Amino acid sequence: MARGMLAAGALAMALAVALGAVAAHASKGAANPDAARLLQTAVTYHLVHGLALVIEGALARAGTTRWLAAAFALHVCGIVLFCGSLWVLAFTQVSLGPAAPTGGLALIAGWAALAVHAFRMPRA
Repeated sequence: MARGMLAAGALAMALAVALGAVAAHASKGAANPDAARLLQTAVTYHLVHGLALVIEGALARAGTTRWLAAAFALHVCGIVLFCGSLWVLAFTQVSLGPAAPTGGLALIAGWAALAVHAFRMPRA
């Protein structure tokens, strides 16, 4: 499981960098006048939480708990919902309703689950 989590985190980071390049060039022609700000926010959150996935994958090498698995799953869902909805809004001016706030809550819950995992780890 750790190898898959680490690989998913690395792929999320590669995608974040690629999307950052797209955002830098494409925001000028976007339909939404706030597109540049939305895309910058999407890329920033994607990069930060992509790193979270990498960290969670590295931590899983020492042993996966349900809290670590939950943190990973919540961060993946948060990236897809929060960042994805910002991309859609920036380029189409179509709001996906509660996708962004739901994704934001998933990101927060992922960090909380990671904190629980940390507190439950045996002391070194």
